[in-house]
Amino acid sequence: MLITNLALTNYRSYSSLDLTLNNGISIFIGKNGEGKTNIAESILYLTFLNSHRTTGNTPLIKLGNPAAYIRAKVKYPEREILVELEINNEKANRAKVNQNSVRSQKEIFGIVQTIYFSPEDLDIVRGDPSERRRFIDQLLTLRSPRVAAVISDYERAVKQRNSLLKTRASIDALAPWDKQVADFGGQLIALRLTALAELKPIFNGVYQDISPTKAAEIIYKSTVESASVNANENSEKIMEKLISNRVLEIERGLTLTGPHRDDLILMLGEHQVKGYASHGESWSIALSLKLATYKLLKNDGLSPILILDDVFSELDEERRERLAEIAQSAEQTLITVAVENDLPKSITGDRYLVKAGSVSKI
Repeated sequence: MLITNLALTNYRSYSSLDLTLNNGISIFIGKNGEGKTNIAESILYLTFLNSHRTTGNTPLIKLGNPAAYIRAKVKYPEREILVELEINNEKANRAKVNQNSVRSQKEIFGIVQTIYFSPEDLDIVRGDPSERRRFIDQLLTLRSPRVAAVISDYERAVKQRNSLLKTRASIDALAPWDKQVADFGGQLIALRLTALAELKPIFNGVYQDISPTKAAEIIYKSTVESASVNANENSEKIMEKLISNRVLEIERGLTLTGPHRDDLILMLGEHQVKGYASHGESWSIALSLKLATYKLLKNDGLSPILILDDVFSELDEERRERLAEIAQSAEQTLITVAVENDLPKSITGDRYLVKAGSVSKI
């Protein structure tokens, strides 16, 4: 798949942008703050229905306007889809597919599939567990858009249960939310473990190609003892812990068991990457996670758009070349750079100058 046209209206720095894109590599060159990342972010928003840079919609809408619009023509081997998204601050977002309104923006999940790599991806390695949970959950959503509903239902159940715990609600009041947390949580853990089983050998191989001195590993750390790919068994174990921890959870006003508190432990040799690995090793792990994700999706028969946002300046020559190989193999790759010299010499493609909210082909 590839995007053949991207149109933005009142999105971030763009009052109006109408951009024709080709297959292969498109390179956006401009100083920081000129709007390069805004282009990448808009495509990511179509992929995950949220921004990687902000939690709310207000910063996405150009000041003084009620809404922002993203429109993309997405080309598949046998069809073309027009997807449109209206981003609102005070009300729910609205979406259209081929000019027909859909009931929920979530119905556009899966139309645009993207693998995104940026300097912020170092947070997956060095940041809080929430960054690693988001990484694996985004992988699940890319592989199967229906999983987004499981994640959403689980998060809603945990939020509602936490609200009841804070009010010291009765066992009867908590019971239906206990069940939902256990049911959806058991499913989510099973889905994560299934995906990791497929991702890990690819990740290990990619890391060995980049840095063969030490073996890399991913370990799933769960609040559920002996978590497995059996969703029902996971659900039963979650329910047992919810019941046994009820007094403690009421005291703290928090649900202490479930996938919202799990983590991915990244190992390098015998040590955890977080707190031990060098800057270069951390970059190699982050790069390997994203490249392994890309390869896993390709194995699934998918062809995600690859977005490399201002990342080449952070990598040494060997890692640049490794990333360049993947960039050239993708059906469509979008690259942003502040300085053209940061690009590996092997990379060629359409070049665009981004300046003050406008984009022109060079």
